Amino acid sequence: MMHQTKFSIIFQIVFACLFAIVLANEEANVLKNEWEVNPENFYYTLELDNHIRAEQKGNLEGKDTWVVTGEYEHLTPEGKTVKVTYKADETGYHPHVDTVL
Repeated sequence: MMHQTKFSIIFQIVFACLFAIVLANEEANVLKNEWEVNPENFYYTLELDNHIRAEQKGNLEGKDTWVVTGEYEHLTPEGKTVKVTYKADETGYHPHVDTVL
């Protein structure tokens, strides 16, 4: 059974943040940017004025197993909202994608 390390959790956090920035593809103002990082849990939320939003939280379960849940959403050029929710744990990364007209 593969356990997620602190490094992989940090990578997921950085990836989600970079993903939101790349999706912006333009200058955007930050409407909300909150985060808290503790040895056994973390949380962050980011919301931009161009309809990009990301939120993630994680909890250490046991000695070295992290369970991370989150979601991010953005508008496509066609005006559709794409929302991805996910869970990452010892079994891997499990995303679910919804597109709303």
